[in-house]
Amino acid sequence: MRNMKIYDFVKCSFVDYPGKIAAVIFTRGCNFNCSEWCHNKHIIPFDGPCNTTEEKVMDYLKKRSGKLQGVVVSGGEPTVQPDLLQFLSELRGLTTYAIKLDTNGYRPDVLRKVIDGKLVDFIAMDIKAPKDKYELLTKVPFNEAKIQASIDLIKKSGLPHQFRTTVFKKYLNDRDIEKIKAWIQDDENYITQKCILRDAKGDPLYDDL
Repeated sequence: MRNMKIYDFVKCSFVDYPGKIAAVIFTRGCNFNCSEWCHNKHIIPFDGPCNTTEEKVMDYLKKRSGKLQGVVVSGGEPTVQPDLLQFLSELRGLTTYAIKLDTNGYRPDVLRKVIDGKLVDFIAMDIKAPKDKYELLTKVPFNEAKIQASIDLIKKSGLPHQFRTTVFKKYLNDRDIEKIKAWIQDDENYITQKCILRDAKGDPLYDDL
């Protein structure tokens, strides 16, 4: 039995997979600690309660085959899950679904296996900050080689992809965004998104971050 730690599961989303109606799987645990501004900061710890199981998720997806268009595996950070490759293989067996992976790019070794195994159809990688601010925002030592390796893997994969930055205005400004663009050199597939922190009821905590 695999041990995918799935914190929660959104059965239908119109915004998480570009151009597709998709279910979203949120895995528990992350190797970054963006706790000040992460909208999923409650699932950063790998150890903790989960609201659903892999079996329940797969049962639902099998029933909705042919109705939903895609599945997004997000987090947390999916690449820290020991059984991610096997899980993606099982999702791939549900042939009607396009599969999207969200990642922070800090496990290029896992990402290479995902790409080489043709286990996903779309990859979205978060670029948290320009190089000089990465450690400030992620609260872990910055390893440029890992981030660069993932950027290069994704760009060379031939897969539809997206690089994205959540703009937390306490730390990031327009100059920082220009630095990121110069770094990744993939403007066509780069987006920024507003940082919106929410309380337990889902209401925004601040108007503009």
